[in-house]
Amino acid sequence: VQLQASGGGLVQPGGSLRLSCVASGINYSLNFMGWYRQAPGKQRELVATISSGGSANYADSVKGRFTISKDSAKNQVYLQMNSLKPEDTAVYYCYAQRVLRYWGQGTLVTVSS
Repeated sequence: VQLQASGGGLVQPGGSLRLSCVASGINYSLNFMGWYRQAPGKQRELVATISSGGSANYADSVKGRFTISKDSAKNQVYLQMNSLKPEDTAVYYCYAQRVLRYWGQGTLVTVSS
């Protein structure tokens, strides 16, 4: 199982980015997909998750600004990030889970003027 995340980059405060993650080597349905992030010197934290049924949960810090979505047929998950703030700067990791949790390699998001 491999997860490949993409879409990170440098953006100014108030800007937007869309992260994508595709899971390969999976021939069964997933229960959850989602995103965590880890800022320098901080622990990895949950950003957003989405269930197989489409229910989404968000960290309080991103509610109203980030939107998670998925394409189950393609085993892909997306994170639309709007109104980005400097404190959103982090490496963003996607994951996919049925029973075991698999992680992607991370994509760096830098919010700076």
